[in-house]
Amino acid sequence: MLLERLTQLWGVSGYESGVRREIEKIVGPWADEMWTDNIGNLIVLKKGRGGPHAKKIMYSAHMDQIGFMVKAIEENGLLKICNMGWNWAGAAYNERVIFRNGMTGVVGCFGPIEEAGNKIEKLFVDIGARSREDAKKYVQIGDCCTYEGSYRPMKNNRIAAVALDDRLGVYQMIEALKENDGSYPNDCYYCFVVQEEVGTRGSLVAVHQVNPDIGIAVDITPAHDYPNDLTGSNAVGEGIAVKICDPSSISDEGVVAVMEELCGKNHISYQREVIDRGGTDAGSMNLNGSGVKTGGICVVTRYPHSQSCVVSKDDVEGGIDLMNAFSAYEFPENFQ
Repeated sequence: MLLERLTQLWGVSGYESGVRREIEKIVGPWADEMWTDNIGNLIVLKKGRGGPHAKKIMYSAHMDQIGFMVKAIEENGLLKICNMGWNWAGAAYNERVIFRNGMTGVVGCFGPIEEAGNKIEKLFVDIGARSREDAKKYVQIGDCCTYEGSYRPMKNNRIAAVALDDRLGVYQMIEALKENDGSYPNDCYYCFVVQEEVGTRGSLVAVHQVNPDIGIAVDITPAHDYPNDLTGSNAVGEGIAVKICDPSSISDEGVVAVMEELCGKNHISYQREVIDRGGTDAGSMNLNGSGVKTGGICVVTRYPHSQSCVVSKDDVEGGIDLMNAFSAYEFPENFQ
């Protein structure tokens, strides 16, 4: 299964080349044009048939996943680490991590985890080394690791997997591209971008090349329907989330209105999404040139930024359907 395959690829922020190569193999037959830029983004163009008010639409999903970087090696062989993206110390504690070379480690804590707060500097990775000299045979300063987690089905058409942020968006864009036969009026740029987790850097570079009329972030969003430290109305299984606002961007009212109209016409279950922490590539796309109308198609996710993200496959499919409906939309002359 493609989604499972994508979640098992290794691609910490800044080191996404392996993920990109796999995507290139998959999407090549459906691309009209495809290129990789200097920062590592993969940009795939599917040309539309055109029309009097056709738009240039940029979809952005990030290839990178959160992880840790080795910053020091202790005398006893334990590895001191720092964040690559945002990690919760409690979610990482006692979990397995994997390095790019396939080496496994376990996350531990210098002292009680209850006293660590969310200070990643209190954590270490144990690879089984006996000493600093022994550890240096297998790892060096600057090497990265990320959570090791399997893909598992759950009840009510839900799944649990590592790296759904944002291999899920990557999967949705690939499936939408496959269904785009060139009959849509709008030119669609499917951008598989890098380094979102460390500051939405990839989309900032990609948007300058595409210079779109509309930019849509294809990502996950945290759920609020289980006990956690966030509040809001996002619920797993209640439909694809149409982004209204987050700290990085305020969605264009016209884009939101079109998405809601299309959900109604195509019987796509959806929910309006507002979060007060986090952000997406929409924030970078929004500020390009004289400005870009932006929005977001997001899958509500429990336990984000962990080895066991949980989503509804129904919501995932709804996002693909909404993307295709948006790509096929005939924008009016007075679109605002």
